[in-house]
Amino acid sequence: MHPRQNIITIFSTFLRFEADRLSGWATDAQLHRSMKACLNYVPQAESNENFWAVYWHKSWQKGEKRELALGHMSAYLQESCYWTVQKLMPRLQESNDRISDFFQIAIASVPKILKAGDPDANGSVKAYASNAFGNIIRDYLRQKREVDFCNNWGLLLKISRKLLTESLQNTGFDAITIEYYLLAWTCFESIYLPRKTPNLRQTTAPEPSTWKAIADSYNQMRHQLTSPGAECTKETLERWLTDCGNQVRKYLYPTIKSLNAAKLGQEEGELQDELIDPLQESLLTELIQKEEQSVRLDQKNKINTLLAAAIKKLDPSVQKLLQLYYQQGFTQQQIAQELGIQQYTISRKLSKTRESLLLTLTRWSQETLHISVTSDVVKYISTILEEWLQSYYS
Repeated sequence: MHPRQNIITIFSTFLRFEADRLSGWATDAQLHRSMKACLNYVPQAESNENFWAVYWHKSWQKGEKRELALGHMSAYLQESCYWTVQKLMPRLQESNDRISDFFQIAIASVPKILKAGDPDANGSVKAYASNAFGNIIRDYLRQKREVDFCNNWGLLLKISRKLLTESLQNTGFDAITIEYYLLAWTCFESIYLPRKTPNLRQTTAPEPSTWKAIADSYNQMRHQLTSPGAECTKETLERWLTDCGNQVRKYLYPTIKSLNAAKLGQEEGELQDELIDPLQESLLTELIQKEEQSVRLDQKNKINTLLAAAIKKLDPSVQKLLQLYYQQGFTQQQIAQELGIQQYTISRKLSKTRESLLLTLTRWSQETLHISVTSDVVKYISTILEEWLQSYYS
């Protein structure tokens, strides 16, 4: 790889792959013009790479010229991403994915890196991104390995209804077919019982008698569907459930199509030759982003309502305790003096109250967001709760 020599190329060029090998740098004309104009305006920063990295990072976080900023930062992090993937490749031999595939997976996460990173923190964004790229690849492989190791029957016992629904919708099935498949999966999950066996990943197919029980259950429950349809045989249900497993795999890990792949039906030209300007977001992308923002806002409002209601149900003395601690900033010793109670009693009450609110928020996350609770998730939810209490009483 030939290193880029000046600020303009560092923030406006992208790696190009041919047959899974680097073939040089491709210049984005719009990014090139943008950086040239910036240097004309701030000539003293002509060789200050870190200055421009911080500038574009902050621009993206503040929503100023966001598409342009993302383009510049994606260009800037090309080398960091490539060398991170290159370093990991000896440990990725078990995967069929190529270095260009891993590069695409990692570089697509630049928006997440920009959101999580602090441009004002000590240390370069490249160092932070290199670590993040490595974690993204390892997480991808860990999840992919779990799916690859499971046969269809084990996979169907591990997934949620929400994930299966999304997978079937992604395939393009109509609403009635999705209803049939979901009911078949519900009957399978409730009747097939090896869920707690240690070898769940390679669960054997149900016995004929089990298939008959699944079919009987389906035929009894099908009248609840919008369009009940005809009775189903166990062979039909087995085919449907096999299809469910296949669609979940495709949804979780779609085939990565190389940008250097030949265009279908043509001897010359590559798919990347037809890419639209990466800085001109499509209407579809814009709509998806707006929907995601709306979902996050809705979740935040629901959490506010949930926790506010939970606090109102607390004993008035406990509510007073929270007000003194979070709103007035009293120490536990000061609260003990204010209320005439032993300090260890204050400490115990605060801990029990936090635990109660944490349990409420955790159960809501499980039931509403379908989050699997692990120790790391509980720690994260606990942090959210503490931040919410600080904000609520501010």
